[in-house]
Amino acid sequence: MNNNDTLRSLRYTFDLNDAKMIAVFANAGQTVSRDQVSQWLKKDEDPNFKALKGEDLASFLNGFIIEHRGAKDGPQPEPEKWMTNNIIFKKIKIALNLKSQDVMDILKLTDVVLSDHELSAFFRKSDHKNFRACQDQILRSFLKGLQLKYRP
Repeated sequence: MNNNDTLRSLRYTFDLNDAKMIAVFANAGQTVSRDQVSQWLKKDEDPNFKALKGEDLASFLNGFIIEHRGAKDGPQPEPEKWMTNNIIFKKIKIALNLKSQDVMDILKLTDVVLSDHELSAFFRKSDHKNFRACQDQILRSFLKGLQLKYRP
């Protein structure tokens, strides 16, 4: 799943207009223009489409966390240089303050059933023996479930 798809999905699910998206980026200390946001949201075939870098998506998700949970004390985390589905999944889970059962309920809305052990494997460190990479279809189902829950 590419970064632009994730950004588009979150924008639609939480009904974020351009000004709100710019504000979310600003929460994480990144200044973006309305033109940049517009290019990132365009369809892949559009000649004005611009690919969203992992670092930019990480800034957006960090700002999304701050938007929903508030800034933490001390220095803000640096955005990751590249994003994996696991990191995206984890940041959205943190932003929305979701517990494991909440995530499983959201996934059930899209007919995806995971055990608690399977789900927790996505949130482990990558060098942990029980770590499991989150596949595109799981992240897509989670984002679709968020749409069904937050934008019925």
